[in-house]
Amino acid sequence: MLPVRGRNGRGTRAARILGIRTVWTPVGDGEFFCPGCGGDRNYQRLTGRRRFTLLGVPVLPRGTTGPVVECASCRHHFDTDVLDHPTTSRFSAMLRDAVHTVALAVLAAGGACARTALETAASTVRAAGSNDCTEEQLAALVEALAADTGRVFDQPSGASLAIELHEALDPLAPHLAPAGRESILLQAARIALADAPYTPAERDVLTTVGAALTICSDDVARLLAAAARTPS
Repeated sequence: MLPVRGRNGRGTRAARILGIRTVWTPVGDGEFFCPGCGGDRNYQRLTGRRRFTLLGVPVLPRGTTGPVVECASCRHHFDTDVLDHPTTSRFSAMLRDAVHTVALAVLAAGGACARTALETAASTVRAAGSNDCTEEQLAALVEALAADTGRVFDQPSGASLAIELHEALDPLAPHLAPAGRESILLQAARIALADAPYTPAERDVLTTVGAALTICSDDVARLLAAAARTPS
């Protein structure tokens, strides 16, 4: 019997003689959130052609592979579905816009736009990234919204506002942890409770917010009840 070392040696030599090489071709680029680096990075989208090699020289085509996404920093390759995850800057903008939309919806449902509700809403919107938001700006936007739609304050929000809430929250919800989704709903609840207990119209908006955030109805009810029991 030949020594094991001899067989391994022949296997190693064969691997050096024969092999498969992939030649990558860039077909696009951009910025993405790299799972390997844990932050926003530039990327190249690549497609590949596989070739059978003899002594390191490509001799026969073996089909195509990819496409893949290559990080410009760590050089790791990822499936293209990694591009579905928003970049950090895009995620921040989505969150900022969503919180702003939710705050306006709750204020519009409340009707009178009491000062305490406006202050709570403005503070919430600023914390989400809109640093220049003021109570006066929110009040003006709520009045403009009512004038534009002809909506009566303190009435159920209707289909148009529900659509706006879903448009703002649906793209964001898959990228939020459960605690993050609950946090947005609780922030909205605190705006509604800033001046008085929930009105039916406010509950209607908050229920829509919870549904758009993919929070089940039982958990929405539990969170709204817990918010109402918490001293402001």
